Amino acid sequence: MLIKVFVKPNSKEEAFEELGHNEYVVKLREPAEKGKANVALLKLLKKHFKGEIRIIHGFSDRDKIIEIY
Repeated sequence: MLIKVFVKPNSKEEAFEELGHNEYVVKLREPAEKGKANVALLKLLKKHFKGEIRIIHGFSDRDKIIEIY
């Protein structure tokens, strides 16, 4: 399954919000430097979806395509 995620790094809280069909907004406390936000995003998504997660597109963007398998 593929999902679209918009990431908001450096947020005051961690939050996970569904916008619609396979589209999400994720707020993370970690900064968007040296891959810290990506690691935190993958951990959060893994807890929520209970599967293997990987970033398909958008490694250095806020808009990402994530594969869940």
